[in-house]
Parts: sequence; structure tokens; C-alpha cells
Amino acid sequence: MDIEDRRDLKLLEEVEQNSRVTQRSLATKLGIALGLTNIYLKRLVRKGYIKCVNVQSNRISYLITPRGIAEKARLTYEFMDYSLHLYGEVRQHLRAALQECAAADRRVAIYGSGEAAELAYLSLKEFGLEPVAVFDVDGRREFLGMPVRPLAEHDQVAYDLMIVATLERSGQQLAALLQDGVPREKLLPLRQDVPKNRPAPELVRLGNGQRD
Repeated sequence: MDIEDRRDLKLLEEVEQNSRVTQRSLATKLGIALGLTNIYLKRLVRKGYIKCVNVQSNRISYLITPRGIAEKARLTYEFMDYSLHLYGEVRQHLRAALQECAAADRRVAIYGSGEAAELAYLSLKEFGLEPVAVFDVDGRREFLGMPVRPLAEHDQVAYDLMIVATLERSGQQLAALLQDGVPREKLLPLRQDVPKNRPAPELVRLGNGQRD
């Protein structure tokens, strides 16, 4: 499932949930520029998936059409199918790495506190391992009852491996960790290299948008 389809799915989901959603809130949810969001919406209108309705002189509502509902269903099925395959790939990759860690009694930390981190944690528990620490950019929260420490404190913890709990493959996360002083040999990405035409889906799904 490519990035264009993922964005289409998010837009269709948001419009179906809230016809008064704004372009600004959509841009925030997609993590893209407002102008690019406008281009995506216009493309969906041209395809007949959504339509614009002027409710006031300065306010527009977006309505999903029957054709848009059918397209959302198709994209949702594709997303779920790809996610299941991705889950299997990640689990197999982690099992191989963590089996060696368990045998060598290596200390494992987790970077991240989202759904991907939960997958890493479950894989650790499968081999009787407990994370020695959970890190994120700024900390200040809990993860499954454990305190999340700021990444800046990684040098205060004795660990042999840090699972990078993200499903994205841009390389930006690894580069940021290296810049913060995490040794390259201690980093374990969740994903092995896969073909570039199979980007990771966004597992964190949509919230409710609000009108400006």
C-alpha cells in the first residue's frame, strides 16, 4: 500500500466521521503541508469520492459519496492485508534477534512508546526478557506501567541492544539516534530492508478533526 493510498484512506475516513472537518486539521493529521492537503482533496473530488457543499459563505462541508464509501472499503481491506503481512515480517525478524539476546543474557532497551513498542515488548516477553528501560524523545509518560525516560538519559542505563520501535523506513529515526550518541552496533530496527514500493502503513489511526 503506497503513501498516496494511505493518505486517501485517511482523508476518506476523516470526511466520513466529520463532514465539517477543516483542511488545516486534515493537514495536521496527515503530517503534510496545507497546500498539499488541498491538492489531495481536489483529487478526491475529481474522482467522485467526496463532494464539497457550501454551508456558509466562508465555510465548506465535505461529504463522502457512495463511490467514496466503496473506495474506502477497498483501501481499508488493502491496509489490513498489508498490516498483517508486515506484522508477520516484524515478528519473525524480532524472534531471530531476541532468541540470541536471551541465550547471551543481553540487556535490551526499547526506543518508542507507541503500538510498535508494544509489539517489541510482547516479543521480549516471549523469550522471558524484560526491557531494562524504555526511551522516547522527551519521556514524561508511562508505557505499560514503566516510566519512559528521555533519550538523553540513554547513557545512564546499561543496555546491550536498543530496539527502534518504529515501522517507518525513512532512516531519519536511526540518524537521530546516532546523532544523540546511541552506538550504531546497539541499534535494532524493527524492520529489515524491504522493497521500496512497500512503505509501512501508519498503524496509529485517526482521531476526530475539528473545524477552524
